[in-house]
Amino acid sequence: MKKSFLSVFLTSIMLFQASIFIVHGEGPNISASSAIVMDVQTGRILYSKDIHAKKPMASTTKIMTALLALENSSPDAIVKIPRQAVGVEGSSIYLQNDEKVKMEDLVYGLMLRSGNDSAVAIASHISGSVEEFCALMNRRSKELGANNTNFMNPHGLHDDQHYTTAYDLALISRQALLNKEFKKIVSTKLWTADREGFKYFYNKNKTLTQYEGGDGVKTGFTKKSGRCLVTSATRNGMQLVTVVLNAPDWFQDSYNLLDYAFDRYKPYSIAQQDSYLKSISVKNGKKPQTAIVSRENVIIPVTEEEKNKVMSIIEVDEIMNAPVSRNTKIGKLKVYLDSKLIYTTDLFTREDIAKKDFKDKFVDFIQRK
Repeated sequence: MKKSFLSVFLTSIMLFQASIFIVHGEGPNISASSAIVMDVQTGRILYSKDIHAKKPMASTTKIMTALLALENSSPDAIVKIPRQAVGVEGSSIYLQNDEKVKMEDLVYGLMLRSGNDSAVAIASHISGSVEEFCALMNRRSKELGANNTNFMNPHGLHDDQHYTTAYDLALISRQALLNKEFKKIVSTKLWTADREGFKYFYNKNKTLTQYEGGDGVKTGFTKKSGRCLVTSATRNGMQLVTVVLNAPDWFQDSYNLLDYAFDRYKPYSIAQQDSYLKSISVKNGKKPQTAIVSRENVIIPVTEEEKNKVMSIIEVDEIMNAPVSRNTKIGKLKVYLDSKLIYTTDLFTREDIAKKDFKDKFVDFIQRK
């Protein structure tokens, strides 16, 4: 294959950089002691206030618990409820000893009803014990770059060594929202579990009904943590996630921050899912060229002033040998703002192309005569 690393096309697009923070004084006045707004797709920070201060996070802990449940178990897995998951302090879905419950129902009970008992049941099923599950939570946090977070339990009941930061919790929430099943769960207003007794789980998160485009995520409260809230909303294909910690006016803080971000930053489309981006040559193929595409819509938040500062670069193999299979990874689309890399996504071939047979080669030979 012949390599070309600079197949560059300039488009009037947008970009951002995750290391650029918005000074909190530019945004609304809020009651939260720490807060952040982050774009889910790109990770760009659109607002920040004291985002690296370590604080307790109450039941927003369960975002990580749910993410690990989805990453490490099937929704249809049957969980036998252990004794230690029965009667856990605080919010509950009233699990019974030796009851058999689907993992899917446990995760809905965890995120919609904030079941502390559900958190313990999930932890025990996946890791064998709460302690081992917390070790898994902490390893996963570090993988996501949440280096100032420490989990001591899967539910968020207070422990002096159980803490996060607004930035870390946004990273965790972003990763969770990129999981389609998690995204569906936290946007669900009512779930009916496949069990007897307490089986109707109504979502406690008022964002779903009070805020335009609201689609998640999780409430949390203890006396030590104060009111903690992770919210998300999607408008025009752009999903933002907001974290407020120790926020007396938690919902209004979140709505004000989302309003600020949606007003200041507009979605700019760089690539549409499965739409043509570039053609590459196919050597010895029944077709001489094939298109390359992105598997996702690439939409980035930018201010009006940033629109002309974006450059995108396609890095691909310019020639492929036939046969070519559809959805073969062929390169990357990289987006830059002021020469700084902001977002990268993989590119793929759009179609199958068979290799020329003897008849095809003979026809080519005749046509060249």
